[in-house]
Amino acid sequence: MNGHLKSVREFHEALLFPQAGPGTTLQLSDMEIIRYQALLMEAGSEVLKAIKAGEMAEMLVGLVDLAYVALAAIAMQGRDVIDKPVFWQHDGFVLSVMEAVSDKINRCASGSTDQYSEVYCLCIHLVRSFVNADFDKAFQMIHNNNLSRVKKSGESLYGDTDNIRKLKLHKSPDLSECLYE
Repeated sequence: MNGHLKSVREFHEALLFPQAGPGTTLQLSDMEIIRYQALLMEAGSEVLKAIKAGEMAEMLVGLVDLAYVALAAIAMQGRDVIDKPVFWQHDGFVLSVMEAVSDKINRCASGSTDQYSEVYCLCIHLVRSFVNADFDKAFQMIHNNNLSRVKKSGESLYGDTDNIRKLKLHKSPDLSECLYE
């Protein structure tokens, strides 16, 4: 099982959030697909806002959050990440990043593990090639932050659309130390 996916499954367990056991094949309901699509779109929006502002650390936060949500949808289904090749190459244009992120998120409306895996793989690729940062370290920092928030308050980050809006009120960890010079 993918190490990042194990972390997300651990997070879900801390929340007592229902998820299929590893190796089972649970299909997401229509409402769950809509919920994850809303979360993906929210995280994607944060990525695009950070690109517009030119804030590399915020782009990193947004891409890791986007990957985390994609992994949450995979964990919910009890599946594993499917390694997908990424064909985006750094061409110097931010519009190509916007197009790639938007397109991958849009495809997740199918609820397919393949599509969520593509979002995850794209996030890793963009963090390494566009943002020039350490994805693993940033992911671990976001994961630790999420776990500490749950342990302190018992809050659910994925419970409903109201919680999606509340996410903006919480401070993400400073990931600038994950950026390469």
